Amino acid sequence: MKMLVRNKKLISFMLVLIVIVILLTSSLFGNGTKFSSEASAGLTELQHHANNNVKHGSDPVTINFWFPWGGGFQQEFHDTVVVPFEKVNPDIKVKMTFVENSDNSQASDKLLTAIAGGIAPDVAMIDRFLVGEWAAMGALEDLSSDVNRDGMAGIYYPNIWPEAQYNGKTFALPWNVDSRAMLYNKTMMEEAGLDPNKPPTTIAELDAMAEKMFKQNEAGTYEQVGFVPWMAQGFIYANGWNFGGQWEKEGELTPNDPENVKALEWMQRYGKKYDTKKLKSFSDEIRLAGVNPFASGKVGFIYEGNWLLNGMNDVNFEWGIAPMPTEEGGRSVTWAGGWSFVMPKGAKYKEHAWRFIKYVAGKEGSLLWAGRGETYDLSSIPEVNKQLGLDKKKNLDVFVKLLQHAYIRPVSPVGGYMWDELYRVQILAINLQGEPKALLDELKRNLDAHLNEVKSAERRKTENPSQSSL
Repeated sequence: MKMLVRNKKLISFMLVLIVIVILLTSSLFGNGTKFSSEASAGLTELQHHANNNVKHGSDPVTINFWFPWGGGFQQEFHDTVVVPFEKVNPDIKVKMTFVENSDNSQASDKLLTAIAGGIAPDVAMIDRFLVGEWAAMGALEDLSSDVNRDGMAGIYYPNIWPEAQYNGKTFALPWNVDSRAMLYNKTMMEEAGLDPNKPPTTIAELDAMAEKMFKQNEAGTYEQVGFVPWMAQGFIYANGWNFGGQWEKEGELTPNDPENVKALEWMQRYGKKYDTKKLKSFSDEIRLAGVNPFASGKVGFIYEGNWLLNGMNDVNFEWGIAPMPTEEGGRSVTWAGGWSFVMPKGAKYKEHAWRFIKYVAGKEGSLLWAGRGETYDLSSIPEVNKQLGLDKKKNLDVFVKLLQHAYIRPVSPVGGYMWDELYRVQILAINLQGEPKALLDELKRNLDAHLNEVKSAERRKTENPSQSSL
């Protein structure tokens, strides 16, 4: 920072700055929130990392982009999207940094720590269903003016776009998208005396067909299974929608909707009938072998996302895809998720960061990423999927068509909390450690109480903008 002051004024400025830092530190880390302990423990490391990666006074500007995907993602994304972006934006360089999510969750406490400490990256990639929760915490920059000026809102699936919103403002741009369908093993169906070209369309049909496919060996362990409601993408969310349930009504979160209760009761019946411990042992054995349960050829029906198609080229059995069965049949149900690009609160180079976000999550970057090689990735932009012919690509076409009316998880400041709690309740139910209705009623009470706390914190922040909720 360039100073045009004498020594005396400089000393005064530094004293004021020290006072501000002390006040901010007290506000950020002294309020007893769930992030304060990790923030104080990790801040020094993150500060060192940030200082080493900011090129002061450099030209072009280097923006920091944090992402949680491992494997070969960094190199592939850099070569496919970042390099073309830098060529058309020679005044910007992008530094990619892998920052893992916390405890097998979809959120990064390290990122929240950096934001709270005032050393946030310029761009980050987060799971889209968490945008509302992070926006409520004050962890994200409001992108509304940029989005409105550049006409970005209208290019995405209209039923996906709300995930980027909170309280009427835009805090993210959607990037990839996924949907869920049922994959079925035609070979196993035929061996069970079923018509391999007529997959089930109702829950009752699914139960009846699956029952014929369970096989145990002499030791009593499963050699193959027909269906497991909680396997892969068989979360309570999906099963609730398949039974006609709702997770939100007129702004109120409704985990104990009667149809959601029926869905959890149905899941629990599988645990009682086929023995949850034996089913878990079967799943663990496949996982240790390093293969997807369905790709193993030992599962008759499974709920999965379009990403599974990337690993289905070398299987040695016949298979097909259909919408997930519903209680009454006659309608196609799916739910969509995906990731987004955000600008963390306190980003240093906002204008440059927006240009990167707009490119990566806009049509240009999405065409590059979704169109690379032989993949089954989908874009949140219908025009991109159509231009690449993904709506007509074999097997993928089912997932694309389902996107038109896909559900999304409730946009809520407690969305992540609700996801975690529903998963906890699901585990209890399938392990026969509680009655579904009682479990979901208790979850509803806990959820409402937590939501009230968060809303109260939001009101206090509005009344006192200097107060941080991080």
